[in-house]
Order: sequence, then C-alpha cells, then structure tokens
Amino acid sequence: MSGTTYRDALRLALKDAMSEDDSIVVIGEEVGVYGGAYGVTKALIDDFGPDRLIDTPISEAGLVGAAVGAAMTGLRPVAELMYVDFMCVAMDQVANQAAKIRYMFGGQTGVPMVLRSQGGTGRSGAAQHSQSLEAWVMHTPGLRLAMPATVTDAYHLLRHALTLPDPVVFLEHKSLYTMTGDLDKEAEANWGEAHVRRVGEDLTLISYSRMLHYCMEAADHLAEIGIDAEVIDLRTLNPLDRHTMTASVAKTGRAMVVTEDCLTAGVSAEIAALIQEFAFDWLEEPVIRLAGEDIPIPVAPDLEAGSIPSPQRIVATAKRLMRR
Repeated sequence: MSGTTYRDALRLALKDAMSEDDSIVVIGEEVGVYGGAYGVTKALIDDFGPDRLIDTPISEAGLVGAAVGAAMTGLRPVAELMYVDFMCVAMDQVANQAAKIRYMFGGQTGVPMVLRSQGGTGRSGAAQHSQSLEAWVMHTPGLRLAMPATVTDAYHLLRHALTLPDPVVFLEHKSLYTMTGDLDKEAEANWGEAHVRRVGEDLTLISYSRMLHYCMEAADHLAEIGIDAEVIDLRTLNPLDRHTMTASVAKTGRAMVVTEDCLTAGVSAEIAALIQEFAFDWLEEPVIRLAGEDIPIPVAPDLEAGSIPSPQRIVATAKRLMRR
C-alpha cells in the first residue's frame, strides 16, 4: 500500500485488530466522534460504535485506571493520552498498578492493555506538550515500550502489541503522523528486534522514532565525505535488542547514540552503558551520546529545533568521532 501515512497505518492496525478481536476497546478523550487528538481513531466509531470507541472525561488518571481494570477483567483496552506529558497525571496507574499487577497477583491476572500516546517536538507545543518521556517507561519493570519510526513498523508493532499479555506503552512522534511510506502488511517487524536500516563499516548510529530519520539523512551526508555509517533502528526499547547493537559495533568499532529525550539519565545513557559493557573489546573510541538539551522545551520554533539533535549536529559529531 503506497502513499500510506503513519497516522493511517496506526488506524488500519487498530481497525484490523478490532475486527479480529471483539475484546479490544479504545478509551480516551475525544477518541470517538472527534477521532482522537491526532486523528488516529477517526471514523472507527462508524465501524465499531460507541461501546468500543469510548469517550472519557478529561481525566488521565481516570481513563488509564479504567483501562487497567478493564484489562484485568477480560477486555483488551487501548487507552489514548493526547500527549505523553499527561502521563504524569496517571503515573500511579501506569507505573504502580499496570506494571506490577501480574507480579503482585502471582500471575493469576495480568493487564493486557496498550497505552498509546505521542511525544516529541516539532509543533511548538511548548514545555508541557513536547517532552520525550520514554526513559520513565524504560525505568519501570513490567512495562513494554515501542517507538516505531516507519509506516510499516507502526502497523505491525501496534498489531503485535495488541496480542501481548502485559501492558505496552506505544509512543508515536507528533512529527511523523503525516509522513508517508509504503505499508507492507506482509512484512515482518519482529517484536524486540532492532533493524539495520543502513549497512556501513566506519561507525554505528543507533536511534529510534523521528531521530532515526535524522540519522539516515546524516548518513547520506557522511557518505559524501567518505564516512560509511551503519544506522540501527531500535523499534522497541523494552525489550531492547542488545545483540544487534553490539554486533554492529564489533564491526565498526565506533558508536553514537542519537535520541530526542534529555541527555541526563536518558535512553542514550542506558544504551551507551550497554555498548560499553558488552562491546568493550571492539570499541576504538568512547561511545558518544547526542540527545536533547536538559531544558524545558521552548515554544519558539527556532529555539525548539535547537533543543534537540539535528542532522547537521549528527554529521558534525560523527566527524569528531571519526577524528575528521
């Protein structure tokens, strides 16, 4: 399916899954008639009705709590938060209930739910609507985490998330919704398996979500000056595919981790530590992290763009790593 948008791939994943499984319901603010914050659930109410596209009051704690309870009692809810920033309001339900219930009940019940939300910069949403909070999710045992970067992965990873027995946080990037691509419904997007998007010999660029596209653009520029970069798309952060990363670094000897979330105690820190620990014998240079600034996200477009890595910064940092 050519010319499919990232948003439409997500909608199709929900539609196909809901057609196959009557236990799947969507819960959230304006997910029904309005079609969700970014239109992912648009028109699904026409196919499945208000009993399965359930509009809720503006209460993130309430709607996530309802989803947890529904999951424990036989349904498979998809809870939508308009912005990942609003997960702060529901952190007890997410991190202290959904993530722990299977363990606390000795496996007698679980929470097979998906929490969909979007984050990141690019829409001048300012400090309370533009964060990348995936490190919070990674830090919490019991939560799975997917962050697809492509149209095909958006479809397949969401379909797979809707089959798992444990809670999945599914984070989309607000700047990817209108991105178009070829949707291959027969492709394999193996859960927990990173994908080598570009093969190279000189250094490894590791990323996910929108930063994957920045890395691919940077790799094209690096090739023009004779630097052959390998680009890895992690796709899921829990589970995290350590083996694909270390195998690449064993080949290239150099690694740079590129993320949009904050530098301090962020995703890049964990990945860099894993590479340092498991690929130490092959590293020719220290692992470099390139991440978002440790600041609230500015609303001004130029300041917002300057608060996160750009393709130009990736190129400049890669040249430094290569001592060029």
